[in-house]
Amino acid sequence: MSDPTVPLPPGKVVFADEGESDVPAIWVSDGPATAELWDALRTGDRWPLLLESMRGEPSRPWDDGELWPAGTSPDSHDAAALMAGWWGWYTAGDDEEDMLTPAERLAVTAPYGRDWPGLAPTRKPVTDPDRRAVACVAELLRHQPALRLGLVAADRGADALAIAGWDGATNYTETVRLSAVLRTWEDRFGVRVIGAGSADLYLSVAAPPTTVAEALPVAAEHFAFCPDNVWQGTGPLTRYAEGLVNTPLWRFWWD
Repeated sequence: MSDPTVPLPPGKVVFADEGESDVPAIWVSDGPATAELWDALRTGDRWPLLLESMRGEPSRPWDDGELWPAGTSPDSHDAAALMAGWWGWYTAGDDEEDMLTPAERLAVTAPYGRDWPGLAPTRKPVTDPDRRAVACVAELLRHQPALRLGLVAADRGADALAIAGWDGATNYTETVRLSAVLRTWEDRFGVRVIGAGSADLYLSVAAPPTTVAEALPVAAEHFAFCPDNVWQGTGPLTRYAEGLVNTPLWRFWWD
């Protein structure tokens, strides 16, 4: 476990503009993060996050406090039921402005169509999840060296997003519901929440699928969790699943 006495670099405490809590939502560094500091500050009662600002508006959402801390706990939500419900909603095609025909929409989530396949099986980590997290933090910083550091009063990354009030998926669902799913991914896939942007989420994965067959039910969970990854990414689901094979870093983006 990391050393809780490690001093913080220059930064500030940020309170949420939304909600009624008078408790700080997050501490934000002034300068860029390092993988070493991310690791050193990860203790039993606080969780570090790499912070990505909104493009062209570097103060948003973190410095401006555009945050909405959860009023409920992830304990109040069942991850399997949430994903089944989201899957049914996203595959229904009931929107009058839907640009896809019913056949085209079913093809997006083939081979499952509208049938939710259930949770993917638990996988054994191929490496220590916390070590994988540090490696992914270092890799992410190599590509985005300007990412800053955030620190949240949470004992696990899945809860840190809801506690801080990150609202990147606001067009789809409440963050606390996503946190309930992230808890199961921590347990089943060795996931660690390592960073977030205005509408992006970065996860390290210590137990990624190793074949396309193993990846397909995981891809289904990704679609339920964040349909834009498939709709506006590398979909359909079968192609998206190919990209999950042996991939140690998952990125999600909501429109």
